[in-house]
Amino acid sequence: MSGGAAGSRERRVTVDVAVLGEDVPLLEGIRTTRAIRRLRSDPVPPALVRKVCEAGTFAPSGGNRQPWFFIAVTEPERRAFVADRYRRAFHAYIKPALAAAAEPSFPESKRRNIRSALHLADHLHEAPVHLFVAGWTRRGEPQLQALFPAIQNVLLACRAVGLGASLTTIHQAFGREIDAWLGLPEGCPTCALLPIGWPIGRYGRPDRRSVDACLFYERYEGPGGD
Repeated sequence: MSGGAAGSRERRVTVDVAVLGEDVPLLEGIRTTRAIRRLRSDPVPPALVRKVCEAGTFAPSGGNRQPWFFIAVTEPERRAFVADRYRRAFHAYIKPALAAAAEPSFPESKRRNIRSALHLADHLHEAPVHLFVAGWTRRGEPQLQALFPAIQNVLLACRAVGLGASLTTIHQAFGREIDAWLGLPEGCPTCALLPIGWPIGRYGRPDRRSVDACLFYERYEGPGGD
């Protein structure tokens, strides 16, 4: 590694957390936040983890119940525990997609997504932060209507401060074991895992169909409608 690259990376770790990301326009951040699954192993300052989780706490929640908790797993041996279980669950999950991807007609864009997801599964232990999002249940059901807006806020904050992140739920194949290992009480399960770190690659606009294909006024008039 060149001295310049090493110095640049060091500067990224020692930036002023208080001002980092504060100048990113909201709509630009929304339009350019995409899943980043290739991450460097360099540590992320705890103050920066705190900052992106604080963004999560500004999500809406019914009755202002704020059911969320964020558990940042950063110790290498603990990340290895998560990664081992995640890898096993993911490789079982992805088998049908891998078989489909062997067909010549399979879209290349979807192949890229599969390769990216495989990379994350096989290198999850290297991601410096495994951020679990958990929340109290209500009437026996997870309060996902609050937890997923909080997750989106965290992802947007990661985009603003220059961290790479993605959302996955594959760990739930070992959900009870992992929740107990995290020390979570009954009635407060995890709903998502966000691997976070300095990105390999960059943010940019993801491929999306036009809003005109999914926006209607007064009545739905798309395929399959009345």
